[in-house]
Amino acid sequence: MSDWTVDKLSKQAEKLMQDAFEAMESEFAGIRTGKAAPALVENIMVDYYGTSTRLRDIAGITAPEPRMLVIQPWDQSAIKSIEKAVIASQLGISPVSDGRVIRLPIPELSEERREELAKMVRSRGEEARVEIRNARRNANEAAKGFEKKSEMTEDDLRVTQKEIQELTDTYVGEVDEAVKQKEKELMAL
Repeated sequence: MSDWTVDKLSKQAEKLMQDAFEAMESEFAGIRTGKAAPALVENIMVDYYGTSTRLRDIAGITAPEPRMLVIQPWDQSAIKSIEKAVIASQLGISPVSDGRVIRLPIPELSEERREELAKMVRSRGEEARVEIRNARRNANEAAKGFEKKSEMTEDDLRVTQKEIQELTDTYVGEVDEAVKQKEKELMAL
């Protein structure tokens, strides 16, 4: 990141770390835990009149029962495209359509599928940790560059690096906690 500034170094690093954490949490919301939640399907991309469109942008998604999602397209001609997109997704759910709405019965997760999902969660957690560490590295490199150009003192460099490390530890801890929570959620069903 070339637009680092001396006075906002920690804030810029924190923003990158927070973005990595939020992206991971958003993906976690789409990982099926056996309970119906609109987040499971809202980001599925649907071919809508030749344009790849998020499902949530072309239909209302509700969970009227704990094990049922209902997708109600605003344009009835999109039903076939939505069915294809749901089938093509990695959810393992078969859509049931009556021509007006699409119902997605959420089946119980097998032990094997829970393990697969837990593995995906751990993998995505590790990706988030790597993104956070990359933000730390980039911020530290920028700080060293500022110190080298005499825009920052050696003491300021140490203080800034300490702040950045504390931010890194905080966000990595949050990622670890989110991964643990999602795994617990997956295995408790």
